[in-house]
Amino acid sequence: MDDAIDAVDEIIGQWALARPGVDVSPTGVIGRVTRASRLLDRAAREFLAEHGLEAWEFDVLATLRRAENVRMCMKDLSAAAMVSPGALTNRIDHLLDRGLVDRWPAPGNRRMTFVGLTDEGRRVADDVLERHAANEARLLAGLSAGDRDTLAALLRKLLLSLGDTPALSCTPGDAAGDAAASGTGAGASGVTRGSATR
Repeated sequence: MDDAIDAVDEIIGQWALARPGVDVSPTGVIGRVTRASRLLDRAAREFLAEHGLEAWEFDVLATLRRAENVRMCMKDLSAAAMVSPGALTNRIDHLLDRGLVDRWPAPGNRRMTFVGLTDEGRRVADDVLERHAANEARLLAGLSAGDRDTLAALLRKLLLSLGDTPALSCTPGDAAGDAAASGTGAGASGVTRGSATR
C-alpha cells in the first residue's frame, strides 16, 4: 500500500519531465490537502443532503450547538464559518425562514446581534450529529488511530503557521463590527426577522 501511486504523484512526475528545474515538492502536501478536502466535502454534502440539509446549514447549526449557551454573536459566527458578513446574513435569513435559528439584539446594545438555535434547530443538529460523526469515521477508515493522530497534529501545525487561530468572543467594544456582520447599522430600527422566543 505504501508503494501505491496517487494522482498527485502523477502530477509531480509530469512536472519533473516538463519543468525539471522547478521544485514542485510542496505540491506533494498542498495538492493532497486540496484533493482530500474536495473529496471529503463532496462526501459530506452527499450525506447531509440525505438528511435534508445543505453542508453550510449543518455547519452553522453545529457551530451554534457547541457554543456556550448555544448562541453566538454574528461577528464570531462569521469568523467560525469563514464566510463574509454579507454571506452570513443571507444564510441566517434562510435558517430563520426554516425556523432553525433566532436572531436578536444584545440587551443594552442593539448594534450587537446574537444568533441562537430554536428548539427545532437544536433537535435537527442533535439528530444529525451522531450519524455525521459516524460518517466522518467511515471516511477515515483507511487510516489507523495512530495515523489519524499524527495527521491531525501535522495539520494543526500547518493551520497555526497559516494564522488559523480561534476567534475571540464578542465584547461590547465589538459592536461596530458585529453590526456590519448582522446587516444592521447605527440607524437601524433593531427589528429582526424572528424572535428570541420562537
